[in-house]
Amino acid sequence: MTIAFSPCPNDTFVFHAWVHGRIAGAPELSVTYADIDVTNGLATQDDGPEVLKVSYAALPWLLDKYALIPCGGALGRGCGPLVLTRDGSSDPAYLSGKRIAVPSDLSTAYLLFRLWAARHVPGGVGEIVVMPFDQIMSAVRDGDIDAGLVIHEARFTYPAYGLTMLADMGAWWELDTGLPIPLGAIVARRDLDRTAITDWVRASVRYAWAHPEESRSYVISHAQEMDPQVADAHIKLYVNEFTEDLREDGMLAVRALLHRAAEEGLVPRVDDSLLG
Repeated sequence: MTIAFSPCPNDTFVFHAWVHGRIAGAPELSVTYADIDVTNGLATQDDGPEVLKVSYAALPWLLDKYALIPCGGALGRGCGPLVLTRDGSSDPAYLSGKRIAVPSDLSTAYLLFRLWAARHVPGGVGEIVVMPFDQIMSAVRDGDIDAGLVIHEARFTYPAYGLTMLADMGAWWELDTGLPIPLGAIVARRDLDRTAITDWVRASVRYAWAHPEESRSYVISHAQEMDPQVADAHIKLYVNEFTEDLREDGMLAVRALLHRAAEEGLVPRVDDSLLG
């Protein structure tokens, strides 16, 4: 079975057991490791992988071919994307007309930013530049862009780049809706057995929690130069009870995000029945 997910610690931690044959009855995986911008694009291709990690914000364009798997993804509280600058500004008006980097034009981070900016940035932002998430902080630090929307481990490492947080998209979303933040989803092609795939993903999550040391070398090898302590903090934040099961709160959050974005004309409307 073909699968694509990021090399970030939360994804490698979640899928370690399945990738390494620890899940009884699960098929062998052929893995593509790729940034979320790449996996969002792969999902739109006719020959895309059978299972993928994508942004929740990308679902309106994918649900005709892919079904949402209610586990394995990234959704939670206190884990939202951050807007970073190098000048210490805390005023959203600073972003008016500015050049801002985002990790993917189909990312949940960018969708949350667009919803937030519509309310908080007078006159709107200027140019949006899509770049790999791990290049954004350097670009802000070096003055190549005015601000950056960051995800993943940047929440822990941005002070080392001399950057400051202007706004936390997750904190805004939680305050505004009372719901957790839907970031990354696991999807599977609709011609596959969704129940079986759900069982295999959930079993892989549970195995990871039960045997955390088994995945450590795999996680660190794909995290490249990330400090092991940062990788551990990353996993602790992004792999939580919603990773095991979206539950009612998680599905409410997903529907709220997609419905609100559709009302603002940012994404096509989604039939709730397609979300499962």
